[in-house]
Amino acid sequence: MALSVAIAGASGYVGGELIRLVANHPELELVTVTANSNVGETVATLHPENSTHSNLIFVETTSSNLQGHDVVFLAMPHSKSAEVAAWLEDTKLILDCGADFRLEDAAAWLKFYGTEHAGTWSYGLPELTLASGGKQRGRLREVNRVAVPGCNVTAITLALAPALTAGLIEPEDIVAILSVGTSGAGRSPVPSSTELDPKGSANAYGVGGVHRHTPEIEQNLSNAAGHKVSVSFTPVLVPMFRGILAVNTAKAKPGLTLSALRQTYLDAYGDEAFILVLPEGDFPNTGNVSGSNNAAIGLSFDEHSGRVVIVSAIDNLVKGTAGAAIQSLNLALGFKETLGLEGIGFRS
Repeated sequence: MALSVAIAGASGYVGGELIRLVANHPELELVTVTANSNVGETVATLHPENSTHSNLIFVETTSSNLQGHDVVFLAMPHSKSAEVAAWLEDTKLILDCGADFRLEDAAAWLKFYGTEHAGTWSYGLPELTLASGGKQRGRLREVNRVAVPGCNVTAITLALAPALTAGLIEPEDIVAILSVGTSGAGRSPVPSSTELDPKGSANAYGVGGVHRHTPEIEQNLSNAAGHKVSVSFTPVLVPMFRGILAVNTAKAKPGLTLSALRQTYLDAYGDEAFILVLPEGDFPNTGNVSGSNNAAIGLSFDEHSGRVVIVSAIDNLVKGTAGAAIQSLNLALGFKETLGLEGIGFRS
């Protein structure tokens, strides 16, 4: 019998992706979708692409509407997830696609979010390499609470973690510049000018180390390196709907060669179902990963400056959020990790 699923906050972009992926998963049955201002509307109204559940009606996000399901996904604003999770102590598995349970450091949470830290759940990025050995997936098996990573965080972490675990780059002076699709800003009642106009401007935001993903990025990379790592991270909103292209640079350790860098990444990701290390001289684009749970990575070494350049591309709504949630669910419940995630891309 399929597991019953509820999605809290299903009216947003992430909620729409979760609806699509749950419909594609043979062991899951979507029963309940909740919303705020869209209560009473059907899935077809906000997510017309989700034909399987087009007649499902959004209900209010309440304890009574969410209790009794085997699995609950939370696609809520920060701080709201913790409130809703507290209603669901008996739920078999909760996966939070928000930020509430990602950070290990309560002081970092207070600094960047300004509220009380709700705690830390198992971190849902299976491919993260760890200085202590192995990967994060080993910490996701048979858990009942998962904190799904941030989308910008995923693009940067997957690009840089293997080099830090292998000790190939310096842990300071790491710079990441991301081109981010407008869906990364979430759905609002009135679409932004860049969302409406495909010829809209590119705009940097969260500049100067203030973006809330910063402590999460540094947490992941520090766990990969085994010591403190600092990152300068700047996202740039660009006029495309979905996708992230991350250009990451770091100072190389003495003696590094491109062949050694490439071999490290092939060793780390060669057997991963959802990460592709591109051939030498090739670099990813967001169109090739659109709608999929894949991450594509291109590697280069700028010998003149002594810096490695690692370019990664993901779909922010899938590998960046909803796909990572399904991947983590599969590990937590003992399913094949790729179940429900193969062949879901929009383009080949």
